[in-house]
Amino acid sequence: MKPVERSPSFPPDIAPMIIPQPAGEPVYRCLGCNETFGIEQLLYTCPSCRAVLMIEDLDRRRLQRIPGPTWRRLFDYRKMSRLAALKGIYRYHEFLGPVLPTEAILYLGEAHTPVVEANDLLQERIGQRFFFKNDGQNPSASFKDRGMASALSYIHYLLLEGHVDEVLAVCASTGDTSAAAALYAGYLTPRVKSAVLLPKGKVTPQQLSQPLGSGAMVFEVPGVFDDCMKVVEALSENYPVALLNSKNAWRILGQESYSFEIAQDFGYELHDVAVVVPIGNAGNITAVMNGFIKFFEAGVIESLPKIIGVQSAHADPVYRYYSRPENERQFKPVTVRPSVAQAAMIGNPVSMPRVQNRVVRYNAASGVENVFFVQVTEQEIIDSQLTANRNGHVACPHGGECLAGLVAARAEGFIKPDETVILDSTSHAIKFSGFQDIYFSAEVEFDPAYEIRKDPQFVNRPIDAHPGEKIPTPAWGKPLGPEEQDRFVKATVAQIAHELGL
Repeated sequence: MKPVERSPSFPPDIAPMIIPQPAGEPVYRCLGCNETFGIEQLLYTCPSCRAVLMIEDLDRRRLQRIPGPTWRRLFDYRKMSRLAALKGIYRYHEFLGPVLPTEAILYLGEAHTPVVEANDLLQERIGQRFFFKNDGQNPSASFKDRGMASALSYIHYLLLEGHVDEVLAVCASTGDTSAAAALYAGYLTPRVKSAVLLPKGKVTPQQLSQPLGSGAMVFEVPGVFDDCMKVVEALSENYPVALLNSKNAWRILGQESYSFEIAQDFGYELHDVAVVVPIGNAGNITAVMNGFIKFFEAGVIESLPKIIGVQSAHADPVYRYYSRPENERQFKPVTVRPSVAQAAMIGNPVSMPRVQNRVVRYNAASGVENVFFVQVTEQEIIDSQLTANRNGHVACPHGGECLAGLVAARAEGFIKPDETVILDSTSHAIKFSGFQDIYFSAEVEFDPAYEIRKDPQFVNRPIDAHPGEKIPTPAWGKPLGPEEQDRFVKATVAQIAHELGL
């Protein structure tokens, strides 16, 4: 039995809008030559000048004809919807994929991830009220599911419309993109198959297992992510494949939902709010800015939050660009060094032209400089992650990068003490548990290239609770008798009580 809508229970002025109908006029807009192209085909770069593209709705003025308060009520009432197509990113259908019919929309449980306030101790230590938005609680355990829900819904739409018969989806990845791509492509099997390229030895075992488990063909390529990206770009230019990296404008579109959720979760009041985002391939910070711009132009929000982009000193081309005076800026790729924030190990981000374009628009719409960039060390990243997780969070290294970025932004004066800050924890901490294992290990050290030393205050190791050689102990298939069990329990309790200082 399929869930049905309870339209009669919604207010009469909202009820007809609850289930959206296809509308709008989305096109690919080139950020180089400004030319537009129809969305009936898969495009990743401009056919005319090879610059990157973004999705633009030529009929976006229709969004401004609906008052901001009405949009807010609509999104709030859509929370009650039982329709799967409206449970994820497409709660904001009109701002994302307005031409997609609801039957084309994929929903695998993504989006509307929790925003968790830091505990009193951590907020007092940092000197700021702040929250983690835990995007690691998406289906494949990272924020990449937002973009894949959009990109694969669009591909599903092309399949349903007969524009394509079958699709081979490919991507390069540092781990999270491949997991999300394989998962969402797997849902559309057999008409969609997936292949992923990973830099050999530079993704965690947990991340490697995800695309394998989803049935993707996995290719391990020598080098780093930038090398994988060059291979994937050549594949997409020479063969009929669907590229699922952030070069795909539909990916960026889906990630805008992050901004929409923050707006809704904070009651659409974003004055004195700052959002801290880690930068890898630069697609996410592009999407965050563009999402807030859309809501602002439509009157859904009345002010734009401050945006802080964070990069590790081991992969910091965007930070370097914006650290120069405006008249001296010239983008130059960098050679990356090892980072615990593996998704950020990108020296030549594909979406850099998008960032440059959107920073100008964001600051202009804000009326003041409202986008800032900071750099943090690898030591600060992992120590911040461990600090957050010792205070009840599930922050990944990129969440740690954002916490370190908050501290750096405060030191630079970019964030004021009375502002509320949202930190982007992009993945689940368990994906990167190997780095924590190294930190806690007595036998293994970090490669010196990471520039990380182990701070004793964070090191935590298991204690062998063995009652001693004279006390019998249980084993698999060899339970103890009543008297021996009693001796074992008493001896073990005594040892644990001693260790705990009881």
